[in-house]
Amino acid sequence: MTITFDNGKKVNAEYKGMLIKTDQSVKSGGEGSAPEPFTLFLASIGTCAGIYVKSFCDQRGIPSDNIKLVQKMSYNPEKKLIDKISIDIELPAGFPEKYKDAVIKAADLCTVKKHMASPPEITVKTVSA
Repeated sequence: MTITFDNGKKVNAEYKGMLIKTDQSVKSGGEGSAPEPFTLFLASIGTCAGIYVKSFCDQRGIPSDNIKLVQKMSYNPEKKLIDKISIDIELPAGFPEKYKDAVIKAADLCTVKKHMASPPEITVKTVSA
């Protein structure tokens, strides 16, 4: 993954041929032209859980087009960090009752969540180009 700078407050990541753009909000001196990095981090949690829910449904032939995950974050002003994230899986009428607990277990398989529970060591250093 390569991180590069663009004009203003834009910082981009290139990975496996894809360009992921970020920007800061107007309030933070950016143009608000792309999500902020922290927003992408939060979105990675919900979308990761979502792909596990979708895969679960796809494997069983259950339509997933009316399923929605709603992620809520609780901000702790003392720590100045989010201290709780909850995800509600909104299931449509007629979703098979026997799979309701299993779909929660599927969402809990999220790799992003697992990495947060056992975070990797992150090192930062300078090197000459």
